[in-house]
Amino acid sequence: MMHPSSCDTFVALPPSTEGQRIVFGKNSDRPCDEVQEVVYFPARDCGAGQKVECTYIAIEQVPHTFAVVLSKPAWLWGAEMGANEHQVCIGNEAVWGKESADGEEALLGMDLVRLGLERADAAVKAVEIITELLEKYGQGGNCLEDQCGFCYHNSFLIADRTEAWVLETSGKYWAAEKVDGGYRNISNQYSITTKIDKEHPQMREYAKKQGWWDGTAAFNFTEAYSFMTTARIEASGSRYCEGKKLLEKSNEHITAKTMMDILRDKESGINMEGSFMSTGSMVSVVPRDPSLPGVHYFTATPDPDRSVFKPFVFVADVKQLKHTCSPCFGEADPVKKKPRFQSKPDRKHPLFIRHAQVAAAIDSARQRGQEIVQDMRQLEKDMMSEMEKYLEESIKDPTVVVHLFSDSVERELKVYSKM
Repeated sequence: MMHPSSCDTFVALPPSTEGQRIVFGKNSDRPCDEVQEVVYFPARDCGAGQKVECTYIAIEQVPHTFAVVLSKPAWLWGAEMGANEHQVCIGNEAVWGKESADGEEALLGMDLVRLGLERADAAVKAVEIITELLEKYGQGGNCLEDQCGFCYHNSFLIADRTEAWVLETSGKYWAAEKVDGGYRNISNQYSITTKIDKEHPQMREYAKKQGWWDGTAAFNFTEAYSFMTTARIEASGSRYCEGKKLLEKSNEHITAKTMMDILRDKESGINMEGSFMSTGSMVSVVPRDPSLPGVHYFTATPDPDRSVFKPFVFVADVKQLKHTCSPCFGEADPVKKKPRFQSKPDRKHPLFIRHAQVAAAIDSARQRGQEIVQDMRQLEKDMMSEMEKYLEESIKDPTVVVHLFSDSVERELKVYSKM
């Protein structure tokens, strides 16, 4: 069984942030040859009795789904991270513990991310929806396109305008911790200890029956369900600990740029390199004032240190994000529920292709490469400055941002044309 170290998700809330804002961020660490696309799906009304085809199974559809923007492995239905029109943001992490992750195909953690975003108008509602789906359909199935048996349980970091929740699962059992202020991060290990604000009704009894808890000591979810003790986790020097240190370093002054810098940090391992690498990144800035829009930045390309975070804002009539949409190769096999391919098709989207060319050129032409990286950073800085007026004053004319993300990609491609 593969247990690669991958993915980190962060959230910071007042008083750890500036300007009464919530700042959310995630690196999605996946196989280095996997393409991650950024896509938009508008809100829609669904007919009675409809089903929704997730990656491996079909489940009952709800009467209405919310508009979502997602960063997702191009081969599957679900998403690694994303946001919805109500400014709910969700990212998930692979976790392994005492309960086996091997089992029948069910909902992937990435399916649960997308379902939570499509159905929840608040963070706590997303916790309820994900856990209800977990109870009804279970979680399981291979999480890589090449069918190599890479299976895991999931943890989630969920935020909205006012609060955040950490949700950690083991099979159908789960615990959730509310974050009202300050900062919180999750990585590929359990982190909920004795502060449990919601839980599966049989979660403690199951741990007791398995001999993971004696029934008398204070219940600690990590101690019960993880192979590692809380003390070992806090002292391990893991990416979870490194991420916590980076948040602490900027405590009370955490901004979108702070979060981007954390996601770009290679020394900590948060910006991962190698066979598993950071294939997509996201940073969201969500004001507590409901009259102001949230701004959601996505790279849609690997390695945030050599990528541009581009803004997306929810307004009516947002157009599809053509530069970051991968080619469509048909539906999954309706019987086997697996892609009908003997080998992986080429899922590269236009931005991915051009970014890969430029990244290779940056490596081979050091001085010119550094100049291009500087131009990329300046473009990102300019776009973030432009977004400040919306974060401070709202959007007077929504039509000016219906093409915002695609226009930002065009600006990025113009920078690349200099190479």
